[in-house]
Amino acid sequence: MISVPYSWAADAARRLRARSVRFGLAALAAAPVLAILAPTPAAADFRLCNRTTSRVGIAVGYKDGDAWSTEGWWNVAANSCETLLRGDLVARFYYVYAVDYDLGGEWAGKAYMCTREKEFTIRGIEDCLARGFDRTGFFEVDTHEQKSWTVQLTEQGQQMPNQAPLPPTKSP
Repeated sequence: MISVPYSWAADAARRLRARSVRFGLAALAAAPVLAILAPTPAAADFRLCNRTTSRVGIAVGYKDGDAWSTEGWWNVAANSCETLLRGDLVARFYYVYAVDYDLGGEWAGKAYMCTREKEFTIRGIEDCLARGFDRTGFFEVDTHEQKSWTVQLTEQGQQMPNQAPLPPTKSP
């Protein structure tokens, strides 16, 4: 057996190397976390919160440059929210149509736009039936020219603070 004499200087150097490696790795591992935790600008979006006990399908209509567009379907679970349009809002009025998948009924209005049963993006709101689409009544949302807005869908008789309920009209 070979005996190597203990050297506190060698031991200290070994511990110092180990510590610098450990701290170096810790610093590298922490770098991405710091980037994630850095503040980011608040998102300005058009969102919808489903404050009902049912799953709902959502379609949205909006002015896209010089033409109107409609998009759908977002499936929003009960008591959850979904971003429908990302970025600063560029118009005062947006239009929403919602259907209750579980109990039937809909949230509708008198602004007629084009939809279809499957996922869609449709340019233009004229001649829906002639172009092979459904003609659907959307309700108007006045954003008061805010950069972001959240619509609260509620059940009949339920009211959120500062938000009028949008009662579903039951289908026959």
